[in-house]
Amino acid sequence: MLGWLVALCAVVLVIFWSKYFGSQRRSDGLSVESCADAGGEGSGEARASAAAAAAARGAVELICKPSALANYLKKHCRTFTEYPPCAGWMWRSSAVLLSAFELCWPYYSSVQFVRDNLQLSDDGLVALDWAVPSYQRRRRTSSHSSSPVLLIIPNSFGKITGNLLKLCEEALSHGYLPVVFNRRSHNCTPLTTPKLQQFGDPTDLREAVRYIRYRQPAGRLYAVSESSGSGLLLSYLGECGSSSYVTAAACLSPVFRCQSWFESGLCWPLQWALTLYQKMCLSRYRTALAAIMQTDPLFSSCSLRGVEEALFCRTGHGGSTATSNFSITSGAWDAYWERNEPLRDVDEVAIPVLSVCAKDDPVRGDTQSTVPLELFETNPHFFLLLTERGGHLGFCTQPEKRAFDLGVSASNCGMEGGVSNWSHTAVFEFFRATTDFFNLEERSKQLAAKRRGLGGAAGRAFRHRSISTCKRVPACSHNIHAIYNWQRSYTR
Repeated sequence: MLGWLVALCAVVLVIFWSKYFGSQRRSDGLSVESCADAGGEGSGEARASAAAAAAARGAVELICKPSALANYLKKHCRTFTEYPPCAGWMWRSSAVLLSAFELCWPYYSSVQFVRDNLQLSDDGLVALDWAVPSYQRRRRTSSHSSSPVLLIIPNSFGKITGNLLKLCEEALSHGYLPVVFNRRSHNCTPLTTPKLQQFGDPTDLREAVRYIRYRQPAGRLYAVSESSGSGLLLSYLGECGSSSYVTAAACLSPVFRCQSWFESGLCWPLQWALTLYQKMCLSRYRTALAAIMQTDPLFSSCSLRGVEEALFCRTGHGGSTATSNFSITSGAWDAYWERNEPLRDVDEVAIPVLSVCAKDDPVRGDTQSTVPLELFETNPHFFLLLTERGGHLGFCTQPEKRAFDLGVSASNCGMEGGVSNWSHTAVFEFFRATTDFFNLEERSKQLAAKRRGLGGAAGRAFRHRSISTCKRVPACSHNIHAIYNWQRSYTR
């Protein structure tokens, strides 16, 4: 399967090569024009040089609603101000090549995974893969550990990418306990019931979070999703609201408007590749799925929408399964997305959520039509880091020195020359800053409560009685001695 995928990626790269250079020239012209519009007065050459300098520095745009947390993040998150992309390496300048490398190229990591198969309430199975370094003798972490837990949600196709493995390495270096959530039938998870998880149904994830909280009750819980897996995370945060048990969350190269993305958001080579990969993963369950649906429309479909409709939008009519007629009712596709659109309950999200996106993302599409900028400008819980370059999950930088080494050689396919991922650094800085901000807010509330207690009704009642109380002390002591002498005379 891996050889076919590599060959398929090579074909896609050849198709997109010419398209990339054309889009590169257009994007350069647009960036200069936008800087000229924002610069106001001045010569065109000066504005063009300023735009080129900003692009070389890798300027980052933080889009959010003004708030105390936003000001704190701007002050304490160094990565929010600058994104230095890798210099040299011509192929890394291509968003398409960089995205294909991050999605398809195998990454050899020294991180090992310990799997927990979690049985759900309907007897289905999801898998939780706990990442541990290879040198660790104990394969399982103690339940009394106070280390924070990082819940990682892969893309909706179940593909474990090199970006996800590097995120696990980075999480271990920061003291987190990474755990990867695998949906039903994803990543070799057994399919025990003829039921698959819908795109934005957080029911299985809710039970997995409860198990994680039972397994690690002393540590804070953070969540990170990548690509189309962000739809599941946003659906969970919207439905659960303040009871999500998550301190902060982040979405790497998310897909926001999922219905339009399934309908016309992908060009045909990329859509064909993803459709083929999804059908290859479902082919092993063809006999089990035949009991609830007609598999011929599923495996003959040539689009992601066709596969999604065949899985979740067909209803059966008739006596037995073999003779039932499965068809798509009128409006079933729109009704499906009314239940599964990730932003359907976005107003109920009660924790800070960071989204890291690039303007040249070839998977998500055009920024103006696919990124809900009004959400980040009006909702104080959502923060957007928007870069000029980076592709899809390809925010590569050249660090001066790596802070932690898990034993991965420098010649690894994802880390040549010490190449790291800027988005991972931004995510962990965001988690650290939000946690510190919440701790400061909690301390200030406790101090304010103590001050209110000292200056309350009891304090006001005894505020002006200190002098009169001191004057009565001698009199009180004289009376006590008189009573004591009377008791002695009475006993005699």
